[in-house]
Amino acid sequence: MNFDKANAALDSVYSADSPEGLAKAYADWAATYDSETASLGYLLPFLITAWVARHVPAGEGTLLDAGCGTGLSGPSLKALGYGDIAGLDLSDDMLKIAGSRQANGKPAYSELKKAMLGGPLPWPDRHFRAFFSTGVFTIGHAPASGLHELVRITKSGGHAIFTVRDQVFESGGFQAVFDELTQARKWRLVEESPWFRCYAIGDPEALVKTFVFEVV
Repeated sequence: MNFDKANAALDSVYSADSPEGLAKAYADWAATYDSETASLGYLLPFLITAWVARHVPAGEGTLLDAGCGTGLSGPSLKALGYGDIAGLDLSDDMLKIAGSRQANGKPAYSELKKAMLGGPLPWPDRHFRAFFSTGVFTIGHAPASGLHELVRITKSGGHAIFTVRDQVFESGGFQAVFDELTQARKWRLVEESPWFRCYAIGDPEALVKTFVFEVV
């Protein structure tokens, strides 16, 4: 695989300076996203299923894949017994690929909607059993403030499971949002991983951390 091409695509999405620019960068990348991220050893869409399985029993309600991209996580969760998974993403092209994912001859996602994290989300309060999100709270992507809406649409007793890139954790004000939601008794911390590599092959300096909160 061509690492240079994959890294160039990453640079393009990281350097987008507007939601429209980010959507265009993903539209340009959608057709080759899976193969090129695989060439870098991109772990997160598959690894997040371990945290979901640890904290969320199958069969308790709908999960939301927030920033689902091409839908890499959906089939893996289906294989683990999770039957009802919704997805949101800002890119029509990525959603089209996610919609084509199959698991046991059926669509991997029960519902897919176009939405931008950081803005209003098209679901009622306490709609989902849990949300999970990987590679979204990163350079040039969703703001920490987007967690407020995700918590709003998650049931009491449900879980928020997501990764944050090291380069934006402090500069993006994530700890401040964590503290705000904790002090408002909207959630409580359940698990925080160490920093770890998100690409097993390429970009060894790119680190993320997984957070798990229980929504109150």
